[in-house]
Amino acid sequence: MVQIRKIVFIRELITSDAFGEPCEPVSRVAAAAVFRNPLAGRFQTDLSALFEIGAELGLKLAEEAVAQLIGHPVSYGKAAIVGSAGDMEHGGAVIHPKLGAPMRGATDGGEAVIPSNVKIGTIGTSIDLPLGHKDNPWSFDHFDTMTLSIPDGPGPDEIVMFLAYANRGRPIPRCGSGPIKT
Repeated sequence: MVQIRKIVFIRELITSDAFGEPCEPVSRVAAAAVFRNPLAGRFQTDLSALFEIGAELGLKLAEEAVAQLIGHPVSYGKAAIVGSAGDMEHGGAVIHPKLGAPMRGATDGGEAVIPSNVKIGTIGTSIDLPLGHKDNPWSFDHFDTMTLSIPDGPGPDEIVMFLAYANRGRPIPRCGSGPIKT
């Protein structure tokens, strides 16, 4: 059973690019859970407790994040910041084996790999959560990033898990939709 300290939702609505050029609104929602890392402070080869936490939190957060999104989810991504008493593998165990299924279930699709990032951090550390198209891994217009942090987490014995969705790609994308043939 996961010991959740808090859940946070971050919602963005982008209406122009960095130069002030108006764009179709981009809605992005990230959900974060700050929870106690049951493996903090010790080496263990069996990470299955963290696999189950990822599945449980995915079920709890994915549908709520999508419900807060304006429009249908087109892009998604996931990330984790592991407190200093943990290990990078703890973050990977939370976001990889079992988080994907509930995230895909909330999108009515999800053929593409879910982009991800994990790092060790202290309280207030930020992470760049990558976003990519849920069905087309070659849609360059949907390669995007949300920089996220929780001001009071993670503590040394905590993990912050993030998942995020967007209703479209970057504002006014100009890189193209797939590989360029040479």
